[in-house]
Amino acid sequence: MLYPLSYEGGHPRAGGQGPVRSDTDISIQGERAYYALGMTAGTTELSAGALYYPDVAATRSYVGALAKLSVLQYFVAEAAVIGAWAGEEPYSRRTGYISDLGALACGDFGGRDVCSPAHLLMNASFVVQGLGMVIGALLLGSALMCCAARPGVPIRRGRVPGRARWGAGVVAAAAARLLTGTAGAGTIIVGLVPEDTGSAWHVAGALMYFAAGALALLVLGWLWLRQSPLGWFILACGAVSLAALIAGGLTGMHVPEPGTLERLMGYPITLGIAAAGLVIAQRVQHERTVRKLARAQAR
Repeated sequence: MLYPLSYEGGHPRAGGQGPVRSDTDISIQGERAYYALGMTAGTTELSAGALYYPDVAATRSYVGALAKLSVLQYFVAEAAVIGAWAGEEPYSRRTGYISDLGALACGDFGGRDVCSPAHLLMNASFVVQGLGMVIGALLLGSALMCCAARPGVPIRRGRVPGRARWGAGVVAAAAARLLTGTAGAGTIIVGLVPEDTGSAWHVAGALMYFAAGALALLVLGWLWLRQSPLGWFILACGAVSLAALIAGGLTGMHVPEPGTLERLMGYPITLGIAAAGLVIAQRVQHERTVRKLARAQAR
């Protein structure tokens, strides 16, 4: 991977040749020269493998990371709603569907006795979780997602130039962002349209969340495999969620413990998204600390 370094020497000599080594090549960012290994000397074109990374310490990066971490509130809300359950039988995570916790009315639904007095809390949690995913997808750029998990990468403020913006890593990161946003939109729909409203949008929203969320984690986990130990965890979360979704589709959820199967679809997505937020938040905090120390030493 190539990392741009600011040109701090004098002005380039006549003919466009600057004071560079024979193994160092030139790229152009605006009006000043930048150097990166692996480019043709004296050229102003960026090689296909080069990439100019954005400012990871920006406020939007911190907010985006925290937005992803916020999905963990779901587990707290679910536990509280289960504690308030008022059905004839105690609610069980092994047999009870997640959506039953957000049902508006008490009574029989699909052959199940459903009564969730704290349904507003559950549905609000769905919406907040979805908003966290959507906000994270919007604020965390594709170039940032490529390098945020890789320690030691020098980050500079700027735009991804030329053909580098279409590199495999950037495309994968863009796909992960799109899928994460889609999954977030799905769980927002789940919260706004509870299961007992009779609308097909609830099922559609749930499928959006499970399918897009699992695929997002698979793509992001693959992207971060060599960047962070959590890359494996994120990849595993996506694989478990997708496998459970396929099993649920093949069986029609007619299994001894449908609640367990549904949670194998949903819980890994929440954990994987939160893990991604943690990785990025740690990188942002580290970058800010380094810059703060550098400013203090410069005084």
